[in-house]
Amino acid sequence: MSTLRNKVQLIGNLGNDPEIINLESGSTLAKFSIATNESYKNKSGEKVTDTQWHNVVAWGATAKLIENYLTKGKEVAIEGKLTSRSYDTKDGEKRFVTEVVCNEIMMLGKH
Repeated sequence: MSTLRNKVQLIGNLGNDPEIINLESGSTLAKFSIATNESYKNKSGEKVTDTQWHNVVAWGATAKLIENYLTKGKEVAIEGKLTSRSYDTKDGEKRFVTEVVCNEIMMLGKH
């Protein structure tokens, strides 16, 4: 059960082309967002679609795969863990970021 403590699985579409960063250490980082949609009927019986956006980062071989094959709009399934971090802006404001660190990705749909 310990593997279930911090596990995220999402299926969605890329909201933008991935940002690929090649670090001086030789590591590759991919940053992108995916949208997940959930549909339901409201009290009036009208169909409503709720879209949630998720920030995703991937490292190493997974990042290279993303760089080579994924673009805006592509449907993917990802698995990873949820992380939070903070940083200070140039103006001294503290900002908080929550993102999914992806360790597995599967391309869905037509590629």
